[in-house]
Amino acid sequence: MIRLDNHDIQILTLLQSNGRLTNQELSGLVGLSASQCSRRRIQLEQTGSILGYYARLSPDALGPEVTGLIEVQLMNHSSEYVDNFHRRVAEDSAIIDAFKTTGDADYLLKVTVADLNALSMLIHQLVAGYQGVAHVKTSVVLNRIKEDGLMLDGLPGGD
Repeated sequence: MIRLDNHDIQILTLLQSNGRLTNQELSGLVGLSASQCSRRRIQLEQTGSILGYYARLSPDALGPEVTGLIEVQLMNHSSEYVDNFHRRVAEDSAIIDAFKTTGDADYLLKVTVADLNALSMLIHQLVAGYQGVAHVKTSVVLNRIKEDGLMLDGLPGGD
């Protein structure tokens, strides 16, 4: 495990809110030279502290879509059932995030699909297409209020 100092933590925090910052911009914010920021950023990437960079899209950027949260209980927790479920999750592009959880559900899946019919088909595939699932409970997201630690603009009462 890499030991992070205050400069590394500052760099990570700044990049988390704006991954497009240049090393020159980081240097002004962190108080290091641009070359030092570059070396630290590369080290943070190589050691896995930075997993990647991506663009945050507006909800309508790719057209209308439905986001769902699906709680999944497995029938059995043997390595075969768990491995098969993990493989299924990895192969399905509609599953955006997957979390192993405590409580009633074994997993919580965040999914994005084109419409409610596609969500229904995905749920059917989880239950009927994979015999290791004992139970699912689905919630449909009505509004995105806060994501990735940031409040989203344009919400009623958010002014």
